Amino acid sequence: MLIRRETPADQAAVRAVTTAAFATPERPETVEAPLLDALRECADWLPALSLVAVRSGDGNADEDSGGRPGRVLGHVVCTRGRVDGAPALLLGPLGVHPDHQGRGVGSALVHSVLGAADALGEPLVALLGSPAYYGRYGFRTSTEYGILPPDPSWGEHFQVRTLSAYRGTPRGTFRLAEPFDHL
Repeated sequence: MLIRRETPADQAAVRAVTTAAFATPERPETVEAPLLDALRECADWLPALSLVAVRSGDGNADEDSGGRPGRVLGHVVCTRGRVDGAPALLLGPLGVHPDHQGRGVGSALVHSVLGAADALGEPLVALLGSPAYYGRYGFRTSTEYGILPPDPSWGEHFQVRTLSAYRGTPRGTFRLAEPFDHL
């Protein structure tokens, strides 16, 4: 498996993987795939932090490859967020095709995007997710860092992972990229 930046040629495969990862029989149409489309069109999209996991090989996207090299297995993105005006990142959505879940694809994507964000000098990454799952990557409840979730009902599920550039600030309320306001 190779983790690399998403290219324009990957977008259809990423959309298919995201839909498959989040769809259920009760909810076949997901909000995550249209959200990705909207995020790509907003100023808070960060191409350097949109990563795909592909089968080892040529690294080219090919959603219909039937398991041959290049098939997109998963995707993660961080978009620009703000804490009382100071730059921060929001991780998500993170999606892995159901055929490849439980095989380390999601873990590889999270580690890679955190490493890329750290290399870019970002101070912190926030997310909304399971504390049991994301705690293994160093995420902690956001309020431990003086950062309030956009929605107070998110409680312990809104988490923060500090990076090398973090110096105890920013503090305040986290603001998501605009497309999240339409969910």
